[in-house]
Amino acid sequence: MLRQTLLGMSRNDQLRQIIEQAPVSRDVVKRFVAGDQTPDAVRVAGELVETRRRVTIDYLGEDTLDPEQAAATTDAYLQLLGALAEAGLTVDGTVEVSLKLSALGQALGRDGHRIALYHARSICQTAANVGTTVTVDMEDHTTTDLTLATVRELRQDWPWVGVALQSYLYRTEEDCRDLAHEGSRVRLCKGAYKEPESVAFQDAGDVDRAYVRCLKVLLQGQGYPMVATHDPRLIEITSVLAAKAQRSPDSFELQMLLGIRPDEQLRLAGSGAQMRVYLPYGQDWYGYLVRRMAERPANLSFFLRGLATRG
Repeated sequence: MLRQTLLGMSRNDQLRQIIEQAPVSRDVVKRFVAGDQTPDAVRVAGELVETRRRVTIDYLGEDTLDPEQAAATTDAYLQLLGALAEAGLTVDGTVEVSLKLSALGQALGRDGHRIALYHARSICQTAANVGTTVTVDMEDHTTTDLTLATVRELRQDWPWVGVALQSYLYRTEEDCRDLAHEGSRVRLCKGAYKEPESVAFQDAGDVDRAYVRCLKVLLQGQGYPMVATHDPRLIEITSVLAAKAQRSPDSFELQMLLGIRPDEQLRLAGSGAQMRVYLPYGQDWYGYLVRRMAERPANLSFFLRGLATRG
């Protein structure tokens, strides 16, 4: 019930304005969001790399409403990639970028797919030029087929383009089978959007069990799984399944969000695991933050404590 309420909040514009205008919100958000500007993202990414963690950076924004906004988002990614390369952070994909096709114009009517693909191509080419990679985030279930189609087109030129899949969708196990081929980078997460029972598991236990089924498919396949979870039990299961599949530590990676379980991130990186941090930045942080609270109620407790103690 709490999770569904929070996911509903992520689309509530009135509540969004109240929280964004609260004087203490920005201070609390700093734990989970690198900052508003490109230099903020580059600085935090550099700090993470110094501790043996890899990084993927998301410029926050989705539901783009006009072509100019989509172009501005693309320009922000191009600027970011240039700044990362100048800082020496892109070698061998140490720091890559994640992008949402909705932020690049996917929802702009009949031309949305073409517009988003055009912008995604620009970002992928720039990433290739500086020696790094791109992962395409997955959004709500209505965009899944179009997102996978876009990724297939991008992979014709850049086979390393990654894609996220969400275990709470009934279809995802089969999608994992289709994508577990050699060279295919797949990020597996539980899912962070409010989805109907007709397409997605609603019970947390069912979502976890689906996650493990998908994980088995990916680890037994020939691709490069990116295991996005903060759940200690699922991390342990990943270790066991990887060992059974005779996978070397560099043939898959673990991923966690900025600000969540940082000590565990450091421990895993120090143990030799490939540990990548999902690092968001930008002014449009509200929807991202509320979905993170929905994924893990402890995040909500942290945020509310921050509001109470700083107000």
